[in-house]
Amino acid sequence: MEKKEFVFKGLVMNGFLALLLGLVLMGIGGWLFTQTAGGHDTMALLGALCVLLGCLMFGGIFKQEPNEAKAMVFFGKYRGTFEKDGFFFVNPFLSRKAVSLRARNLNPEPIKVNDKMGNPVLIGMVLVWKLEDTYKALFEIDSQVSATNANVKTYIMNVLENFVRVQSDAALRQVAGNYAYDNAASEDELTLRSNAAEINEELVAKLNERLAIAGIHIMEARINYLAYAPEIAAVMLRRQQADAIITAREKIVEGAVSMVKMALDKLKDEGVVDLDEDKKAAMVSNLLVVLCGDEPAQPVVNSGTLYN
Repeated sequence: MEKKEFVFKGLVMNGFLALLLGLVLMGIGGWLFTQTAGGHDTMALLGALCVLLGCLMFGGIFKQEPNEAKAMVFFGKYRGTFEKDGFFFVNPFLSRKAVSLRARNLNPEPIKVNDKMGNPVLIGMVLVWKLEDTYKALFEIDSQVSATNANVKTYIMNVLENFVRVQSDAALRQVAGNYAYDNAASEDELTLRSNAAEINEELVAKLNERLAIAGIHIMEARINYLAYAPEIAAVMLRRQQADAIITAREKIVEGAVSMVKMALDKLKDEGVVDLDEDKKAAMVSNLLVVLCGDEPAQPVVNSGTLYN
């Protein structure tokens, strides 16, 4: 996402120079007041003007730390965003709303959603977000500050964090509902458990789409918790165990059949023994029992001939 810059349109002065001018004006005003003993009303008026200008100079001084910004509003009209760090002076009649441009983490509690197959699952995520458009953040969503808020920047950032929390909840529900937990209808479909990278990319796209109205950019979003809901967890665990057993049995049978075929071919090629179809069937049956059985086979020694 390309960051949109809102350049401040107005007079900017070094804060230390403004502080010095303010002190000088206050000193001149005090000196002029001392000259009013002889009834010089003009001196008193000039002194009051100098003191007033000095106070206005002090009122326009502010400091700003790195990765912070201040939106400047002049009697209800937006004049731009000031993003330089340091000590500065601007028009004292400008109202300054401070926001943080630093990256922030959000790790909400896991929520319960229904996946594509209708199974209730618990899913949670962690995301990293950053404010990139101060105008949208302050004036596109409701983050008005009341007179009782002592720390205005903290209040505004809390409002934005709550906005991110609500929208991330909605985006996570939307994404999770499009995919099955682990057993999709076809092998080509993505699942929440097996395709984390693809799901995370879609989640980031959905979040940025929803949060664009607030000038917020999601830098990273990842699913960090995924489990079946407690009411079906035991049943799904047994199903997973059954699937694992079936998969293992398929591998065992596949390997056993391959080994039996290899044994028969080798006996025939090397002329060790000539077996008819009945004896081949018996040998195949015995080998499959030995290779596929769960318990070790008990050998039986035949002291007679093969046909006894």
